[in-house]
Amino acid sequence: MTRHDTNTCGRQNGFSRQFIILFGLWAGFLGSAQALPASDNDLVLAIQPILSEEKTRSAYQPLADYIGKVTGRKCTIKTTPNFLAYWSEVTRTRENMIYIDAAHFTAYRARKQGYQVLAKVPDAVSYSLIVSDSNLVFDPTELTAKRVATLGAPSIGAARLNGMFPNPVRQPIIVEVDNAETGIKMVIENKVDAAIIPTPIVSRAMSQGTPINVVTTTEPMPHIAVSTSPDIDATTAGKIRQALLEASNRTDGQAMLKNIGFPKFDPANGGIYKNQDNILKTYWGF
Repeated sequence: MTRHDTNTCGRQNGFSRQFIILFGLWAGFLGSAQALPASDNDLVLAIQPILSEEKTRSAYQPLADYIGKVTGRKCTIKTTPNFLAYWSEVTRTRENMIYIDAAHFTAYRARKQGYQVLAKVPDAVSYSLIVSDSNLVFDPTELTAKRVATLGAPSIGAARLNGMFPNPVRQPIIVEVDNAETGIKMVIENKVDAAIIPTPIVSRAMSQGTPINVVTTTEPMPHIAVSTSPDIDATTAGKIRQALLEASNRTDGQAMLKNIGFPKFDPANGGIYKNQDNILKTYWGF
């Protein structure tokens, strides 16, 4: 029988975790440095890393162009490689920032940094736990000790997955992925047993014939929102808000909405997202 030194293993696991965290923070810092405005007047649009960086830039460039057009200020896109790097970016204090991201991040910045919530995607959003259509899983508990892909902490997907397994001795094997598409691909290729993915992305994949089934869907929360840093003046913020709310009635706005995959934007404020960031404290002590 092979004997394992638990102290050594603990030190190695601790070192590995520390290395991953430091690397993620370094990646976030490097990405942030590359995305600094070219001038003090430029706006920066930051998007949470649900898609790959390349696909995020491609999808949201029309929104950046639209904001630039209505404000008369250049708007550049800021992406990050994963949620650990994104969290590092979220907690920084920066000027000229516009974020479009999930409810818990929106709430955190409104409460901690004074961001103004301008508009939101209609309705609410949930996450779905999926398996391949050949994998007969009917309850999350059947995935104990199985490999489950998720966007990394502090994404909502990681938090919701954690909530499905409250027993610390009956946990799945977490496989962190950088974007939702990778999670779906790993399910199809049987590299993981399941994945937890934003439901709209799951619905789109299933409509395209992707061979996956839904095991369960989480409780919905307010859909993603657009918010601006407190240094952005009221006139500029007002122009952005009005342009977003009118986008579905404008030719250029309709093209933008089609590209980012949303039907329209609804009015929103910080009250809608109040306490949505509690999930950060509950799961990770942030």
